[in-house]
Amino acid sequence: MLATYSSAAVPTRLRPADLLRITDQGAAEVLDGRHDDLLPHRWPTDERWSSRLYSDDDVDVWLISWVPDRNTELHDHAGSFGALTVLSGALSEFRWAGDRLRHRTLEAGDQASFPLGWVHDVVRAQDVPGASVSTPTLSVHAYSPPLTAMSYYEVTEHGTLRRTRSELTDLPEGGSK
Repeated sequence: MLATYSSAAVPTRLRPADLLRITDQGAAEVLDGRHDDLLPHRWPTDERWSSRLYSDDDVDVWLISWVPDRNTELHDHAGSFGALTVLSGALSEFRWAGDRLRHRTLEAGDQASFPLGWVHDVVRAQDVPGASVSTPTLSVHAYSPPLTAMSYYEVTEHGTLRRTRSELTDLPEGGSK
């Protein structure tokens, strides 16, 4: 079923399909070397890394690296839609489905979008063929409107979701730069 949004009910003119197109374009630009000046000389292997590729009043576009054993915690993107394209490696996403967490793996070339209220945790997938600690898993993310806050959650012993905190941020996926 396709989601429909009235213009009065959403905080942006961009839709999830627009964000998927934007992350796909950003991924192509990274792979073509157009953002090499933003890349680290040596990829961090113990902490996630991110760099803003583009920003305007409608959208923020980020390149994010993922390292083993560093998750984002269950979170939402407050009042922003989002989308991602995986460039290399694979990501595991654990999404709150209303009564439990559902898992999916997103591999290089895969895309995903997330509407308002999407609560998920993202981590570098384990046992990715050909991946090593020194080879980053990379993804391009877009948020519209640009990310300003995130809320974090825990699953209670009763199988419900409870918000634990909210934070103002302009960094993607709870990352550090």
